[in-house]
Amino acid sequence: MIIFGTSGYLYQLAVLMLTCPRCGNPAAQTVRKYVTKFTLFFVPLFPLSTRWTIQCTFCGREQAVLKEWAEQSQAQAAGAPAYGQAQQTYQHAGA
Repeated sequence: MIIFGTSGYLYQLAVLMLTCPRCGNPAAQTVRKYVTKFTLFFVPLFPLSTRWTIQCTFCGREQAVLKEWAEQSQAQAAGAPAYGQAQQTYQHAGA
């Protein structure tokens, strides 16, 4: 008997201060990476799908973003620019 399936993993890449397009509040936006992996006997082997999103911590809106934008935001957050510097806008991934 072979046991196989999928398993989901969530990675928080960065937290940025941006203005949410839905609620209009300048709030922390969490950049996340969702990975679905194929598992065999409960051991994750390889990724089946990956998607990147940004979620407003004020209203909870979650929107898909481009991989390049998510990676650039992660690099920018690692540099930790001072609050009040030029705020960036995010590009959503086409559905």
